[in-house]
Amino acid sequence: MSWYRGELLSMAKDLGFRLLPAFNTTTGIPHGRVNLRHGMRSLENLRETCTACAGTMVLEMAALSRLSGEPVFEEKAHRAMDVLWQMRHRSSDLMGTVLNIHSGDWVRRDSGVGAGIDSYYEYCLKAYILLGEEKYLGRFNRHYDAVMKYISQGPLLLDVLMHRPHTNSRNFMDALLAFWPGLQVLKGDIRPAVETHEMLYQVIQRHNLLPEAFTTDFQVHWGQHPLRPEFLESTYFLYRATQDPYYLQVGKHALQALQKYARVPCGYAAVKDVRTAAHEDRMDSFVLAETFKYLFLLFAEPADLVLDLDEFIFTTEAHLLPLSLSTSGNASAAQLNPSALKVAPPIEPTAQNGHDLDEPRTCPSTLHLFPESVRRPLKNMVNGMCPRRSHRRKLHAVQFQVSSFYLKCVACYFFQVTRKTDNLKVLTV
Repeated sequence: MSWYRGELLSMAKDLGFRLLPAFNTTTGIPHGRVNLRHGMRSLENLRETCTACAGTMVLEMAALSRLSGEPVFEEKAHRAMDVLWQMRHRSSDLMGTVLNIHSGDWVRRDSGVGAGIDSYYEYCLKAYILLGEEKYLGRFNRHYDAVMKYISQGPLLLDVLMHRPHTNSRNFMDALLAFWPGLQVLKGDIRPAVETHEMLYQVIQRHNLLPEAFTTDFQVHWGQHPLRPEFLESTYFLYRATQDPYYLQVGKHALQALQKYARVPCGYAAVKDVRTAAHEDRMDSFVLAETFKYLFLLFAEPADLVLDLDEFIFTTEAHLLPLSLSTSGNASAAQLNPSALKVAPPIEPTAQNGHDLDEPRTCPSTLHLFPESVRRPLKNMVNGMCPRRSHRRKLHAVQFQVSSFYLKCVACYFFQVTRKTDNLKVLTV
């Protein structure tokens, strides 16, 4: 564009310098927030941040450094990633969820692949792909092996304690972990990606939309649905890897659900509870930036695309960064061939006595590794779970001999569980 004079890069550089005060901590792990006008003066008492908050900026900061010629942005992001790696649990290789930015001590030791940690793991792998630094690939492989050993339980992904990885820290899963199958595709571990994605899809079919959290027996734990993109992200990458038309049907079902349950006169509204389909008066920016983008890419024909997506990598917010940055402004970065990200040619299927041989986990055959038989057990598992009945809690006299605060909680509880439309039942104790 002959008219462009670098105005956007200049604005990005200015924003980068305004973010730098957040990195002025004892450890180098940045504050979770920074005032873009005043720096940290009004936020100095904040001492905690989540792993994903601190570990999800190396792609963007490195890109800014390599495009602007200012190395400080990339240096700060690398340091934060290095400190996080040092803070992992050395025995399990797992990360906690929240840590102190000054001491580096863990505040929350629960470990999973969902909220609070998710994109840190993602950026360990993508930092290697974009920047060509081998250390990030080694770190990702260590973390990935730990996740598959301790957190992955069949198609389920359940949080554990980082220092006691055989102990689950909760019995529900959150919607943010739906990005994980897409990351597994990028790594090349296809079969578990198919299984976890199918489990999530069956939960969606049961509840119409993916609830913000659901239990191990696939009941709603937290019914909100803010139109998140992670499930569609994984659907898109699975389709790119396998070319299985099944994933087009999954995308069609997701689009129809959005139209039915989220469409409002002025756009799309977040769903307050998937059980009632009530709306919230909001639509987050990621709906446009990610949810609809992945839907478009899923159904787009090659002629619809103005870019060769094999030349780019997606950030965690679905922005595209060119792989050519791997050699920009960093002489130590390895030159990456974009074709290295493409799925390998299919392996010819073989059979013995009418049955498929053992299926490899990488370099899949799109005709061999993803028959209906791979997904059927997941359908049966979810469909076999009967909805739980809600049991009313019995009260005893001794419970009314405690604080007034407890009495208020009990009264509130019974008001909620006995309310039916416009009528209220009178309680007698």
